[in-house]
Order: sequence, then structure tokens, then C-alpha cells
Amino acid sequence: MWRRVAGAIEKPEPAVQAEVTADRDPTAPEVRVRAFRIGFIGALGVLVALFVGGIVGQLSTVILYIALALFLALGLDPIVSWLQRRGMPRWVAILIVFAIVIGLFVGLIATIVPIVVTQITEVVTNWEQIVDDVKQSDLVAWIGSLTGSSTWIEDGVASIGDWFGNPDNIGALTGGLLAVGAGIAGGFTGATIVLILTLYFLASLDSMKRYAARFVPASSRNGFVDVSQEVTGSVGRYVIGQVGLASINGVLSLVFLSIIGAPAPIFLAFIAFLCSLVPLVGTLTGAVVITLVSLTASPATGLAAAIYYLVYMQLEAYVLSPRIMSRAVAVPGALVVIAAVAGGTLGGVLGALVAIPVAASLIIIVEKVIFPRQDAA
Repeated sequence: MWRRVAGAIEKPEPAVQAEVTADRDPTAPEVRVRAFRIGFIGALGVLVALFVGGIVGQLSTVILYIALALFLALGLDPIVSWLQRRGMPRWVAILIVFAIVIGLFVGLIATIVPIVVTQITEVVTNWEQIVDDVKQSDLVAWIGSLTGSSTWIEDGVASIGDWFGNPDNIGALTGGLLAVGAGIAGGFTGATIVLILTLYFLASLDSMKRYAARFVPASSRNGFVDVSQEVTGSVGRYVIGQVGLASINGVLSLVFLSIIGAPAPIFLAFIAFLCSLVPLVGTLTGAVVITLVSLTASPATGLAAAIYYLVYMQLEAYVLSPRIMSRAVAVPGALVVIAAVAGGTLGGVLGALVAIPVAASLIIIVEKVIFPRQDAA
């Protein structure tokens, strides 16, 4: 080091220079900070991350199809395995199961679509008579007795007529109908793609598991195979259990709604079936929709539907669901609620569907992998 003494620069003493030199390790490499290289590499990393994120965003629909098809394949695999244990070749079992699934899908579409078309045709043809019936219905009279006035229905009908009389609104409605039609066509296309992917995944599920196990070291491969089998089995049992609960709700809804005289009971039972596929909130959502539709028939019909679904939801929560799901997924109740809400927030209906089996899979991984390692440490 150099020192300034009385305005002059003085060279340090040899002892001091030796001491400073001795502090540095001669074998240590010289550290050079290359700010430009670090900044350039960091910028490239950000650009690559943005590029990958854009690709994932563009392929979000394809990723959704793949995830749903894999989920369905895992759900159908226990049935295929059961047929295999009865001495049936896997390809024959897959064809039988897939034929049953396609038959049910086509049967539901063939049952529901004519009902929807018939209901829409009747509404368009008998619109004036429907308006008069609504004005004179028990529901309007009951609401009028509560509010003290029934002129609101005439005002509402007049507003609807004025709205349809505006050409701009008709144009917007036509565009909306075209969008709905395009959405329905896209839905059928997506359903076809999902069915084809499900068939391929179901046929190659064993080979996919073996290929995934190749990424695990040989010393841990057996444990990985056991855990993966348990995880896929848990997902499959969950799918079967949820479809079973939805089927029970649909059948019982069809019987009860037919007895009380609800409008379009087959269509409402199908709504109950679809809504029950979503855990926790699905049954409640379907019950609210069906009760509101039943109110259009009469207040007594809507009240009967509300009472029925209140009783059924208690039966499902405390009797049916524990018995059906006890062997499917062993997930604590609080975690079920958290997983379903989080999955619905992140991924919508599909997220709510897969949230509980994902939570069950994480629990299996923690119990079979993490806890044993912690206990052995």
C-alpha cells in the first residue's frame, strides 16, 4: 500500500508490504466479476421463461385435453384390471370398457338433445300462452301476496318485449347464439379428442408406468413402482366413486322429480348427475338450479324439491359418500375442503375434479417416501 505523508506519496515499508502480501493466498484463483456476461445470461433466462410461458398459454387447451384424458384413463383402469383378473386379455377388456363408455355417452346425448330441442320449440311456438300462464300462475299470485302488488310481471313482460323490439339487441342475441353454437361444436370436438386420447392412454398405461420408472435409479425403482401403483389406484377409485355418487343422485332425482311433477324431469336429473361430478359444491349447485326450475311449475313443487335435496345432501354427506369413498381416497375432511376450493380457484371445474385425488396422491407420497426417510435418518 502507498501512504500520503505531508503532501507526498511515500512507498510503504518493506515489512508492511510483506505483511500485506502474506495475507493473500497465492493458490487462490483471482475472482473477476463479469457484470456484462451475468446480465446477458440473466436476460436470456428471462426471455426463455417468457417464451416457454407463451407456449404453455397457447397450448393450454391441448394440455387440458391431455390432463382430462389421463384422468379418465386412470379412472377406467381399475375396471380393465378387474376384467383382466377374470382371465380376459387387456385389449379385449379395453374394448369392452370403451364400448360401454361410448354407449353411455351416446345414450345420454340421444336422450337429452331431443328433450332440449322439444322444450325450446315449445317455448318459441307458445310464447304468448306461456306469458299468460305465468301471469296467472300460483307463483306470481304467491309473490304478489308477499309484495302487495303483481304489476311487476306486466312491467317485466313489457321490458322483454321492448328489448326484443330493438334491432341492436337482436343482432347481439344472434351473435351470442352463434357463439354458443360454436362453443357446442367445439365441445363435441373436444369430447372426441378426449375420448381418443383416453383410449390411447388406457392401452399404453402399463408401458407409460414402466417408462417413467426408468428415470428413477435402480436402487429406488421398486419403491417408485409401488408408490405409483398406489397413487394411480387411488385416482381410479376416486373417479369410480364420484361417478357412482353422481349416478345415485341422478337416478333418485329422476324418480322424485317425476313423482312431484317437475318440468322436464329427465333433463333436470341429467343436470343433477353432471353437477354431482364436482365434489362438495356440485350437489348444492344442482339442487339450487333444480329447485328454481321447479318453482316455475308451482310453489309447492319447488318447496318439495328443496326439502328433498336438503334431505339428500345430508344422506350423501353422512352415509353414501363415506361408504363409497372410504376405499377410494383417505383424505381428512378439512383437506378435502381446502383442496376442492383451491383446485376450483386455480383450474375451474376440472381443477375441482382433480384436486382431491391430487391431495390423496400427495398424502401417499408423504407417507410412503418422505416419512420413511425421516425415520431412517
